[in-house]
Amino acid sequence: MNPFSARSIAANNRKHRSKRKVDNVWPIEYRVIELQFDQLPEGEEVLSILKQENAQLKIWNVLAIQYFKEGRTRDFVELLETAKTEGNINYTKSDRDRMICLDTLAAYYVQEAKKEKNKETKKEMFTKATQLFTMADKIIMYDQNHLLGRAYFCLLEGDKIDQADAQFNFVLAQSGNNIPALLGKACISFNKKDYKGALAYYKKALRTNPNCPAAVRLGMGHCFAKLGKDEKAKLAFERALQLDPYCTGAMVGLAIIELSSKKPDAIKTGVQLLSKAYSIDNSNPMVLNHLSNHFFFKKDYTKVQHLALHAFHGTEVEAMQAESCYQMARAFHVQNDYDQAFQYYYQATQFASPGFILPYFGLGQMYIARGDTNNAAVCFEKVLKAMPGNYETMKILGSLYSNSEDMEKKETAKSHLKKVTEQYPDDVEAWIELAGILEQTDVQAALSAYGTASRLLKEKVGADVPPEILNNVGALHSRLGNLNEAKKFYEASLNRAQTEGEHDESYYNAISVTTNYNLARLYEATSEFDLADKLYKNILREHPNYVDCYLRLGCMARDRGQIYEASDWYKEALQINQDHPDAWSLIGNLHLAKQEWGPGQKKFERILKQPSTANDSYSLLALGNVWLQTLHQPTKDKSKEKRHQDRALALYKQVLRQDSRNLYAANGIGCILAHKGFQREARDIFSQVREATADVADVWLNLAHSYVEQKQYVAAIQMYENCLKKFFRHHNVEVLLYLARAYYLSGKLKECRHILIKARHIAPNDTILLFNASLVQQKLATVILKAEKSPLKVVLSAVGELENAQRNFQWLSHHGDRMKYDLAWAQSEARQCQDLLSQAQYHVTRARKIDEQEQEMRRKQEEEKESIRKKKEEEERLKKEESEKQQKVMLEKRANFREATKNLLVFSQGDMEMKEKKAKKKRGRETGEIYSSGSGSEVEDQERAKKEPKKRKKEAGEKKARRPAQRKKKQVDPDAHLSAKQRRKIKSKAIISSSDEDSDSDVDKLKISEDIERDEKSGNESEKEASAEESAQSSAEEQNDSDDEKKRDEDDESGDEKEKSNDESGDEKETVEKSDQESGDEKENAEKSDEESGDEKESVEKSDQESEDEKVEKSDQDSDNEETKEHESDDEKDETKEENEESEKDESDGERMEAESGDESGDEKEDKHESGSEEETSGNRKRELSSDNENNEEEGETPKKKSKQLASSSESDEE
Repeated sequence: MNPFSARSIAANNRKHRSKRKVDNVWPIEYRVIELQFDQLPEGEEVLSILKQENAQLKIWNVLAIQYFKEGRTRDFVELLETAKTEGNINYTKSDRDRMICLDTLAAYYVQEAKKEKNKETKKEMFTKATQLFTMADKIIMYDQNHLLGRAYFCLLEGDKIDQADAQFNFVLAQSGNNIPALLGKACISFNKKDYKGALAYYKKALRTNPNCPAAVRLGMGHCFAKLGKDEKAKLAFERALQLDPYCTGAMVGLAIIELSSKKPDAIKTGVQLLSKAYSIDNSNPMVLNHLSNHFFFKKDYTKVQHLALHAFHGTEVEAMQAESCYQMARAFHVQNDYDQAFQYYYQATQFASPGFILPYFGLGQMYIARGDTNNAAVCFEKVLKAMPGNYETMKILGSLYSNSEDMEKKETAKSHLKKVTEQYPDDVEAWIELAGILEQTDVQAALSAYGTASRLLKEKVGADVPPEILNNVGALHSRLGNLNEAKKFYEASLNRAQTEGEHDESYYNAISVTTNYNLARLYEATSEFDLADKLYKNILREHPNYVDCYLRLGCMARDRGQIYEASDWYKEALQINQDHPDAWSLIGNLHLAKQEWGPGQKKFERILKQPSTANDSYSLLALGNVWLQTLHQPTKDKSKEKRHQDRALALYKQVLRQDSRNLYAANGIGCILAHKGFQREARDIFSQVREATADVADVWLNLAHSYVEQKQYVAAIQMYENCLKKFFRHHNVEVLLYLARAYYLSGKLKECRHILIKARHIAPNDTILLFNASLVQQKLATVILKAEKSPLKVVLSAVGELENAQRNFQWLSHHGDRMKYDLAWAQSEARQCQDLLSQAQYHVTRARKIDEQEQEMRRKQEEEKESIRKKKEEEERLKKEESEKQQKVMLEKRANFREATKNLLVFSQGDMEMKEKKAKKKRGRETGEIYSSGSGSEVEDQERAKKEPKKRKKEAGEKKARRPAQRKKKQVDPDAHLSAKQRRKIKSKAIISSSDEDSDSDVDKLKISEDIERDEKSGNESEKEASAEESAQSSAEEQNDSDDEKKRDEDDESGDEKEKSNDESGDEKETVEKSDQESGDEKENAEKSDEESGDEKESVEKSDQESEDEKVEKSDQDSDNEETKEHESDDEKDETKEENEESEKDESDGERMEAESGDESGDEKEDKHESGSEEETSGNRKRELSSDNENNEEEGETPKKKSKQLASSSESDEE
């Protein structure tokens, strides 16, 4: 070591003084004392020398540090403590040396306090350090070394991390690469679980000084381990061991990494590292804890306890102490020393950090062993909060909460166990626990869970289903009503218990007793009371103290109506247990059923006097019902009634305070509100209770009562009926009485009487029912008698009902039950019935008179109906005879017609001449020549047929053609000055002339007909036959002149039909109408017949003649082309103008013509068949015109040419 002498200090002082040019003058002669650092004298000697020489404070500091380095801490402390007061501070920068002195001594106290085990001594040293740092603060507060020392002191105290962080930040603000400050910040960040930040500080310190000690690498390794980067952590620990082979922290870190890999070689390496660390530092608590953990798995619990206890006493860090306590606790736990285990588990939880939850898991198990499930649940909740979804914790919590009475905890248990079964579907215990919870809420789900557990036991475990599960499944089937299935499981449980009884007879015998009891309950449900009684008594012979069997035997006797026997069985149960609440409750119910309110009340009050049953909800409800029942008894004392209401309400409220979901208490409160008149509020409560459960009949009845009070009788009746169907296997007299009352109040007396009669059949001796039934009979009879329109039969029946009611009231007034109703009331009703009966004769007489009148009226109506029926039959018979007669006449006419048409078709020779005349006439019309109208009516028909297509083209959609006589405008009628009779004669001559000409040309017409048949091939033979039939019919009419009068009537109808036919056939029917108007006598009729036959023949040759005319026009067209065009345009203009000007005149002329035709049609000799033939002929003519038009289009004629042809035909018709 380099000597550090006083001479060198003096030389340095001179040098420093010369540089600073200080005026201090050293003495000329002074002594020099040299001290070798490797041969320092005793502390007292040095202390005396320093005092004698009045050495500067910095010399004291240097010598003190040298003593500390040599491990002479006592001399070190003594020098610094003396230097505080004796050191020379009369030189420049002495303040800094004073600060160093104080900080050095404070750092020593801090270091010693860290090693101190005694808390009082440690606290004392920390206090001294604090005082020294405070004194240094007053000298130089912001020195970096001072701030670093104080910051590490705050960091070591543990509760001043923020203060330390602020001081480190201040130092780093002045010197960003200050390594101690960086390491301090890294430590703070690591404690705050900011492992990335801590790693960054470590890296910065390492970059600042790559030769940092191994502790920096060790800190980096811990950061990497916390970040889950085990490979980098391993590299850091290995580098730390390279820098410092004795770094136990690095060894422990490497050992933990190797042990965590769970590989045999790695585990061996880890244990070796721990052993090496233990050999280096056998007091390192971290090494000791990990070694104790290793020996725990090797089941060397003695070493575990020794090492853990040694580690606990070797550290003050609470986290390490918690680890040590946990290791010791589980060593005791596995050795079944639960007291010691509980103590160390509890102590570990006191030292443990929030993330160390293993001690809580062990402590929870210790609480379960002690039976303290509440504290156990608290411990496991902490574990589950730190490790959500932990399988074991959820399973344990589910089991703990499944036995709790708190519904929320039960729901939590169900949730936990469902998660457990989802994570591990093969966990049989979890399925059984889940089924146990679901038994109370979801029976079907509980059955499913038991089924899964049974299947897993058979398939996975390979074991038989235990009798407990079979019994539980049978009980669930019983609750569902599957009694046959329940019986099978009960029997299977008994068989299984008998088989397993060889291994543990007492346990399985107890299971058999429970199963037999359940089987007896099943026999009760199936009404096999003998078997149930036998089983109960068998159980009592083996186990006389089985109280439930006594109670069930008493209930069976009660249901049979044997009240006293039931009471005896209940008292037998009380002999075994004087304070059994169920026995006292059943006895109290017996009193209440007999309406013995006082004794019943005492029984329930006795139950409440016992400390264990002071808050028994059933007893409180029963007492509330007793006070409620007193409200049904009529009383005039309103204050007493109010007191009873308040007492009942207080009892119901007390029950709700204990159990807010008690539906019966809520139902009772609704009843109290209804008695107080709050019907709407009471109904709301009843509705809510019914929504919560639909299995309580009282709620349905109370809700129906509320409807009745609110006069909602339809809803009340529906509710009563539903209650009867749902809850009562047989008709209940009380509910039927409620239903009858609702019908009575709603005015439905017949339905009310029907319900009361039904109730009477169930309870024939009930005088209340008899009274009510008689009262309804009286009311119904009164209503019937007062009704004026009541039938005699109903009135007589009402009288009988009234007599019956009078007899019943009379009997009830003497033999009735005075406790249920007033006998005087029955006597009064009997007198009222007698009064009504005295008035009944009047009502019967009135009803009989009305009945006789109705019968007389009914007889008259029947007679009138019979006469009408006979008259209708006679009319139908006459109508049928007339129809047969007409049919016979028609058949005769048809025969005559066939005979007449055999020689009809004879055609004349002059047909060709008529064709030539028509052609000339048409050509003359085209050249402007005018021909006389006497040229023949057959030409008019042909020209009219050619004009119709043009009209249809001009007037699209018009169905009826205008008459030619109405279209005359420019041409003057030459016969206008003649009288009507003279005009008819002239027309008749023209028609006769035309008929003669037709007869002359029969041969030519036959040829034309043959040409039509050959060219068109459309079956025109039928048209010729129709024409022939029409002519023959005209001839037949001439032979039947004797039937004139009858045919005149038919001619009126045929005239109308003919007019319609004429409208549809167009201008062709005009000639027929004119002939009809001129037929005044028999001669004219004959002429008309000839004319019609000629017209019919003309229709046959029409199509051929039109084709010839078209050929003539085509031949003349080449020579007269210019003249044709002019005439064509003029004709079209004249035609259009003619139609526009005469549109109004047509209607008036048509009406006049129709009137004349109607007046003169009476002289005609035609019948309906002729009109039909003419209509058919007209239709055929229209079809012929249409076919001609199509032929013209095929031949290439232009619309203009067709228009010309039609126009010329129209002009000829008008002429």
